[in-house]
Amino acid sequence: MSQIASHPFPEVLRAELQAFRNQGLERVLQVQPVSSPSVSFAHNDYLGLARDARLAEAAIEVLRSWGTGAQAARLISGHSSWHQNLEQALASFKHTEAALTFPTGYAAAVGTIPSLVRNGDYVVLDKLSHASLFDGAKLSGSHIKIFNHNDLQHADEILHWIRSHAPESARILLVAESLYSMDGDFAPLSGLVELKNRHGAWLMIDEAHATGVYGPQGQGLIAASHLSQEVEVQMGTLSKAVGVHGGFIAGSRALIDTLLHKARSFLFTTGTPPALAAAAQRSLEIIESPEGDSLRAKLRSNIALFTRAKPSFNEPTSPIQPVRLGNEAKTVEVSQQLQHLGFFVPPVRYPTVPLGEARLRVTLNSNHFPEAIEGLRGALSSLETDPA
Repeated sequence: MSQIASHPFPEVLRAELQAFRNQGLERVLQVQPVSSPSVSFAHNDYLGLARDARLAEAAIEVLRSWGTGAQAARLISGHSSWHQNLEQALASFKHTEAALTFPTGYAAAVGTIPSLVRNGDYVVLDKLSHASLFDGAKLSGSHIKIFNHNDLQHADEILHWIRSHAPESARILLVAESLYSMDGDFAPLSGLVELKNRHGAWLMIDEAHATGVYGPQGQGLIAASHLSQEVEVQMGTLSKAVGVHGGFIAGSRALIDTLLHKARSFLFTTGTPPALAAAAQRSLEIIESPEGDSLRAKLRSNIALFTRAKPSFNEPTSPIQPVRLGNEAKTVEVSQQLQHLGFFVPPVRYPTVPLGEARLRVTLNSNHFPEAIEGLRGALSSLETDPA
């Protein structure tokens, strides 16, 4: 009897890891101290609410009365009044009939897409959509079609081909982000709505980086474009501008009831701790208040300072400012030099972005002081890296 060739487990993995190192793609976890000497331009806490004492107080009150965990899946016994209140607040915030929270934004994506489409259906995604959206599409078993980033003509051609070749019963889910996380640019939302209406598709828009930052009372770019009733599936996160943790889907009551029956990443996981739900609801109250308007105005001012542009109330400006360097090793080197100068701007490399498109991803927030922004610009200039 012949023996099957053995592949030594650690040696195989070490060889793969060495290949990452050779390409300048090694990744390590770095602890960021609470009081860091570096000014961080790395996180997505756009309104500076993640360390707001009011959110902590809301969470502490629930921790004392309920405890640390939800104890079970939401449909078993892990649902609480805090979850219910948060979801009602999110539905009101997003101008929809209902909303459902998930432990993470990733879980919201991979649970929702397979609940809506299946074998024989189609998911049509913008090329730069988040990995969670692509993974949800793959899990659905649907045919996946990808259109060039923000290219409405290419998307139209794909949708036309599907309608010409697929059975009439085939569902089509068109997927995009409203603000793209690595390039910091915006989707043509009105054009996407027109396309989905023309071809009989459904539209799913991820507002992860737009929630809290844009639109009336921070309701997002969909609301800012007056399209709340035109987008079947609104996705968002509670871990960026909201400053807490988790993801959500907002839409019709039928959509949310469908997810309650079919979304595996909701059905088969313990619920989000009620304390976090309470903190997120408190954050929404701040975001929708005049204070939230002031925080957004400060953020716009900081973006304008970094980009050397005038603050605009009419056109959205992005807190995500990529500094493209291309070469992976060079990007790591510049990031390390910036940290030595007192600025924390981690390198973004493959697989987050394609090979050869490495960059520094500068993210601005309302808490940044003008002196820090000017300092970062000066540091980038001294390293012969153009921040504009």
